[in-house]
Amino acid sequence: MDLSDLFISAKFKKEIPQRSGKIVFTADPVKVVTGNIFDSYEALIYVVSLGAVVRTIAPFLKDKNSDPAVLVIDDNANFVVSVLSGHVGGANELTDEIARLLNSQPVITTASDVGKTIAVDILGREFGWILESKENVTRVSASVVNQEPIGFYQEAGEPGWWKRDTPLPANIRICRSFGELNDPAFKALLVVTDKNIPEDWPLRSKAVVYRPKSLVLGMGCDKAVSLQDIEDLVFKTLADHGLSIKCLKAVSTVDLKAEEPGLKEFAQKHGLPIRSFTRDEINEVKDVPNPSAMAMKHIGAIGVAEPSVLLCSGARTLLVPKVKAPRVTLAVARMNFEPGPVPENRLATFGGQHV
Repeated sequence: MDLSDLFISAKFKKEIPQRSGKIVFTADPVKVVTGNIFDSYEALIYVVSLGAVVRTIAPFLKDKNSDPAVLVIDDNANFVVSVLSGHVGGANELTDEIARLLNSQPVITTASDVGKTIAVDILGREFGWILESKENVTRVSASVVNQEPIGFYQEAGEPGWWKRDTPLPANIRICRSFGELNDPAFKALLVVTDKNIPEDWPLRSKAVVYRPKSLVLGMGCDKAVSLQDIEDLVFKTLADHGLSIKCLKAVSTVDLKAEEPGLKEFAQKHGLPIRSFTRDEINEVKDVPNPSAMAMKHIGAIGVAEPSVLLCSGARTLLVPKVKAPRVTLAVARMNFEPGPVPENRLATFGGQHV
């Protein structure tokens, strides 16, 4: 806990050893200190009674998307209690971590953790998955923890999303195709996809859709290409192929183009890293679908967009073969994530079309 700051009653000043991190000795009441720091930290850990903490933090609470994690440890360190923001704020994970360090009993009361099932609001968060919308999260979460029939379909993203040491609950069924979600027995749906889903999808009202960071953009470009040139081609290509811009993971190119201002501006604007490859690395890629005579002539490479995106994604095939605009070329591939554990007695298959 070296990155933590300590706020300690001034009466204990002589008893506290030197440590890394900030120590603030204060004569202010706990409620005053809490008000001053409540919005400044990701987590607040109190060594005081639970009731006192509840009364202390009550005036400062806003909502679960902005409140910090709050934990309580009793004076003897027998228990570590997750009090606030268990999922979104990370209090439950922090509770487990600190309980292990102190050899204490973690106390976590969140329904999905008690029932050892899927935490709908944070599924895949460690991978960077984001929710398409929060609109149905509460309703679907209730169906999950109440053990109603749930359909789960994944066609993109990391497969190792089930982290518990217990089998996936029996009420959650892994679907082998998008169409299988139409089973009327399902009371709620969990969908992990990088494809656009029509707004008029009849099952949308009972679904939570996750957007994994699974798409890599391979790009070649002319010198002094503009941000507008790149965005025009990217947005149109993704739309034409039904792919979500929320699922972009990286941009790939040849090293000679990695410093192009327009390419860097695009990557920065959309929060994407640029992964560049040498011409030697590119020329080692086998079976490039559309090798470029122009790229070979001008830079000595068999291509840029297609071979670089295959290298970056680890994919064997392209989702979108090379498309051209006057100053940009683009290819799209889906990340080939390392295989992860499949929930016990269930087999997840990836692929399928939205029909």
